[in-house]
Amino acid sequence: MAFSNNEFRWSPRIRRRDGVIRLVAGLGTRAVDRVSDDYPMLIAPGQPNLRVNTNPEDIVRYSQKHIDVIDLHELNFKTLVFNELLHEHGEEYPSLAKLVQVYDHGQLLPPSVASFDPKKSDLLITFDNLLTRTPFVEQIKLLLQILSESLCVPVDIEFASNGLHLYVLQCRPQAQPRDRANISIPDDVPDENKIFTAHKYVSDGLVDAKYVVYVDPVEYDSLETVEEMTDIARVISAINSILPKNSFILMGPGRWGSRGDIKLGVRVTYSDINRSSALIEIARNKGGYVPEVSFGTHFFQDLVETGIYYLPLYPDDKSIIFNEEFLKTSPNMLSKYVSWAEKYERVVRLIDVSEITGGKTMRLIMDGDAGKALAYLYNPDEVSGEEEWEAPPCKK
Repeated sequence: MAFSNNEFRWSPRIRRRDGVIRLVAGLGTRAVDRVSDDYPMLIAPGQPNLRVNTNPEDIVRYSQKHIDVIDLHELNFKTLVFNELLHEHGEEYPSLAKLVQVYDHGQLLPPSVASFDPKKSDLLITFDNLLTRTPFVEQIKLLLQILSESLCVPVDIEFASNGLHLYVLQCRPQAQPRDRANISIPDDVPDENKIFTAHKYVSDGLVDAKYVVYVDPVEYDSLETVEEMTDIARVISAINSILPKNSFILMGPGRWGSRGDIKLGVRVTYSDINRSSALIEIARNKGGYVPEVSFGTHFFQDLVETGIYYLPLYPDDKSIIFNEEFLKTSPNMLSKYVSWAEKYERVVRLIDVSEITGGKTMRLIMDGDAGKALAYLYNPDEVSGEEEWEAPPCKK
């Protein structure tokens, strides 16, 4: 599959209009249907060299492991382990060298360099030769451009390729994210109800959260031992297992999930945050410089596959709103939910927004078209009077 608009960008250099390709080997069902135990390759046609995963460990972890096929003898669909298929029929697989690399002692080697035997080698689906040595990506980019300009809307397409020829199977207007009709920043929100705004690297999305889990960047930075910082990740994991799925937003110092300097962010794994509805990485000024956020890259594909929204936040930017008082002075319910974490209440704040506001939620609206986001206290019982979203007029 390929999409005109990229709603989950993994680098600040990727623009929304750079699009995204979800690429799999075998039948396209694993690209169309999100599965919990496997991953497609993600490529931005406008920036094909900016990959989601760059080190061999992550490439291995997030590579496609299974393949959907048609069994012509039994006349049914099957899901097979890719390497098992190759060990049995590797010599018959067309254009195999364009799809795989050889994984050997922690290194990824091209088939042309490594003397590989499909029946014995440890092969990974990376599409490396297809992406770098054929016009495939440029063809998809041009195809998306022509179709979206002709139809006057962003499109998504389903396609197939045998490594030589590209076949378009379907084209339709790109589906809008859930609740797209409501994705416009309201201009009548009282200032006292605004929690934060953002205008960098904003995708489309709408979240209503009953809870906010806020890791105070300053307090986290003041922790003195690795053990204490590791405990913060344990606290987040405990909260994640207790609160209802999709009922809370996580906010805290980026880079979440970093395997490097633990001071850079909370060292969680994806399973520690997988029930959240959004992850907000906060980059505060430190000694005259703003540290980089991770853009969720440590588990970016997990966020994409499960629909967890991501947003970087820069509180020291004078042009945005950051209501730190709300986050730091609202009643902290942490010890009520995680009794053993009481000593970390100054670092981790669990705010029951609904309880302290009389039934309101924290609504996060991210308008990718406008490049703006707003989080504010929202009363779900109020009639919004919002109009249905319509596509912008066609410009031919």
